[in-house]
Amino acid sequence: MKKVVAIVAFCTLASGSDAAPFEKTLALQGLTFHVTSANESGAGALKIIVEGLKEKAAPIEKPIDGTVVDAEIEDLDANGFPEIYVYTQSAGSGSYGAAIGYASNRNISMSEIYLPELSKRDARGYQGHDEFHLVEQYLVRRFPIYRKGDTNAKATGGLRQIQYRLRPGEAGWILRRTKALDFSPQG
Repeated sequence: MKKVVAIVAFCTLASGSDAAPFEKTLALQGLTFHVTSANESGAGALKIIVEGLKEKAAPIEKPIDGTVVDAEIEDLDANGFPEIYVYTQSAGSGSYGAAIGYASNRNISMSEIYLPELSKRDARGYQGHDEFHLVEQYLVRRFPIYRKGDTNAKATGGLRQIQYRLRPGEAGWILRRTKALDFSPQG
C-alpha cells in the first residue's frame, strides 16, 4: 500500500498581479519533495528539494513562465519509485498551463519528464486555461475549446481532455498521449 502525504499548500491568488508564494511538501515511497516558488510576476523560478535519495542531490531549480498553482506526487508507471508533477500557469488572459515533472531513478537520482507540445489535432480551439491532475495512472490535461468568434472569457466549444501515460524515453522519461476526448458544451 502506498502512502501519500501532503503538507502545507499556499496557492491562493493575492491582490494585484502577484500570486501568493507557493509551498508544498509531498512524500511517497521513501522520498520527500519540498516544492516552493516565490510566485512573483514575470519570469519566476521553481525550486524542488528532494530528500531520501541514495545520493545527495542539489536542489532542482528551474525558471518558469508564470506561477506555480499546484504539485502532486504519484508513481504513474507503478515501478515502485515516485514522480513529482508541478503545474504552472502563465500570466495574462490566456492563463496557459504547463506541467513540469521529475521521476526518481530507483531513488538514486532524478530525471526530468518530457511533456510534448499539443499536436495540431489536439490544439484545435486551444487558447489556454489548462488544468492538470493525476487520475489513476494518467496525467490528465483539460482545457476549454474555443470556436471562431468566442471571446477569451467565454469558450463555447466544450472541453477537451487529454490523457498521458509515463513511459521510458530514449534518454529519460516521457509522457505519451494515449487518448483525447471532447466533451460537448452543456445546454
